[in-house]
Amino acid sequence: MISSDIRSLIQKYDIPCPRYTSYPTVPYWKDTPSNIDWEDSVRQAFDRSYSKGISLYIHLPYCEKLCTYCGCNKRITANHAVEKPYIDTLLKEWQLYHTLFGRQPIVSEIHLGGGTPTFFSASHLQYLIENILSTSYIPSHPEFSLEVHPNYTKKEQLQTLYHLGFCRLSVGVQDFDEKVQYIINRPQTFEQTKRVFEDARQIGYTAINADIIYGLPLQTADSIRMTIDRVQKLRPERIAFYSYAHVPWKSPAQRRYTEADLPQSDQKRALYELGRELLLQAGYHEIGMDHFALPVDELYKAHQKGTLHRNFMGYTTQSTELLVGLGASSISDTWTAFAQNSKEVEDYMHEVEQGRLPISKGHMLTDEDLAVRKHILNLMCKHNTSWIEETPPYMKDALIRLKVLEEDGLVELNSHHIQVTQTGKLFIRNIAMHLDEHYWQSQSTQQVFSKSI
Repeated sequence: MISSDIRSLIQKYDIPCPRYTSYPTVPYWKDTPSNIDWEDSVRQAFDRSYSKGISLYIHLPYCEKLCTYCGCNKRITANHAVEKPYIDTLLKEWQLYHTLFGRQPIVSEIHLGGGTPTFFSASHLQYLIENILSTSYIPSHPEFSLEVHPNYTKKEQLQTLYHLGFCRLSVGVQDFDEKVQYIINRPQTFEQTKRVFEDARQIGYTAINADIIYGLPLQTADSIRMTIDRVQKLRPERIAFYSYAHVPWKSPAQRRYTEADLPQSDQKRALYELGRELLLQAGYHEIGMDHFALPVDELYKAHQKGTLHRNFMGYTTQSTELLVGLGASSISDTWTAFAQNSKEVEDYMHEVEQGRLPISKGHMLTDEDLAVRKHILNLMCKHNTSWIEETPPYMKDALIRLKVLEEDGLVELNSHHIQVTQTGKLFIRNIAMHLDEHYWQSQSTQQVFSKSI
């Protein structure tokens, strides 16, 4: 049960705010780098952190059916003839980056996201990954992972990727309640999901993540309890327990239902508290924001060692400075600059075919951006941050804003340190937001972000 004190805090802080997979967040990007500036930034990041290796995010946007809750960039089609042309374009984009590097990169991390990566056949996935690996050095313990939808995943695909070095799956579950599945247009049985787990374990995958979402339309405490009970029987090493982001102005498919179908803020937080308690009872440990892991999982070990990292792919054990995003809408990060590819598949493919990196927007970080980015990353990964020099002007403003949160018991402050309290961990997005100068200087936040709870 949520205490009356927590309930009042939820009512106060359940406001639109960023998720902070980057800083500055995408809506506040400005000063998009020219292609020349972006290429220079990539080269510098590659040379600066060569021994750490690079991370690759590959966006495979195609899905056969539309899940109405989804806010990702996707293309709905049953036409699988789109696979080969898209993969050929991905490899051409990779070659553009490879030419910039000037030497073979060390690829420490690959993540296949979407869309539905397993929309693509085993042979096409093999063709894509083999071509990337053949032009790269691979360290002894890389982290290669992919997202899968159980309804569209065959054992052959898992087997093929495993032989190419993939050892982690992220399995979309969301909710096993049939009423919830119907309204979000994602029918998926426990048996289908169990089959993917069993196939992956038999093949040799050592790390499986399950995605569960709370706050979905028609979702109740009973459906959360049933979903987590079934998921924990499958014993994934890691569970992402996400808040549903209701952003119908960005994802029109969410208009299939209305806000009256959604759990209201205190009900939604009650769903989170119930799920969190069930996961802790099942032996999972809370990691950062929205993530839970068993002690055997590398994410838990990184959290314990203080080496947890966060980027556009979420929490990761790989703290590379260069993230290269391939595919429509993918985002790349050189630490000092961001660049996002064209979102429309046709625009993306056209730019690459013309021999150009398909950048549609981005941001060159200022010195202040870099400093704030580091502090927000510390808060999201370690729940504290410090500075040894005299308090900089931007932090003075942040400390003034954070005073209210200190009075509410969410943080502990002094002139050189911010510590998130146990209660404050529930409001980590709000806390990080108080360091975000771009947010506070903006006059239009309500229609940009989902609510924090």
